[in-house]
Amino acid sequence: MTSSPVPEAVSRFRAELRPRAIGPRYRGWGHLAFTSLGSLAVIVFAASQVRSPTWLELLTVPVSFLVSNVAEYFGHKGPMHNKVSGLGMVFRRHSLEHHRFFTHQAMAFESTRDFKMVLFPPVMLIFFLGVIATPIGTLAFLLLTPNCGWLFVATGMSYFLSYEWLHFSYHLPEDHRLARTRVVARLRRHHTHHHNLAMMGKWNFNITFPICDAVMGTTYKE
Repeated sequence: MTSSPVPEAVSRFRAELRPRAIGPRYRGWGHLAFTSLGSLAVIVFAASQVRSPTWLELLTVPVSFLVSNVAEYFGHKGPMHNKVSGLGMVFRRHSLEHHRFFTHQAMAFESTRDFKMVLFPPVMLIFFLGVIATPIGTLAFLLLTPNCGWLFVATGMSYFLSYEWLHFSYHLPEDHRLARTRVVARLRRHHTHHHNLAMMGKWNFNITFPICDAVMGTTYKE
């Protein structure tokens, strides 16, 4: 697999950051497997708890999807691109490291060790499940119906996994079979514009499905 040549400045930044950010025992495929299998286990378990849902309860799925899209948009536009008290590490890892490690001129990782610069840290799976999906799912379980609670958890974790898989696909070598598929190629172009350092704070904040970008007028038009 090949990609465009990496600009000298990006190559130098990668060489400087890797020893500090990627430990010697890091395994990229293990990281991806943990995120994927852990998320899938939660999704399957939550979905298995749903019992004869009504059509009204099934509306939890599209509502949860849209809530997740809004959260992705404002979470990305907010603390990931602006310093927020208590979330400085999020800003540093995303704006100062990820966006300089991958620019619009060099989107592809060079080895499996670079997976760490694309995927959320494994602890974020626990964070999304324990701090976001479970509390909100519990409220839906208690205030609405048990089915609504389980459907929220299943949908929210499915969105998290979609985020990880799609973001990963945008940073594949550009001639990779998956990167060339019509849907991924289109979404990859959307994300590539966001990786232009001159544009990253203004355009294309949705990483999965650019719904909020369209609604908020932040889709970059070539």
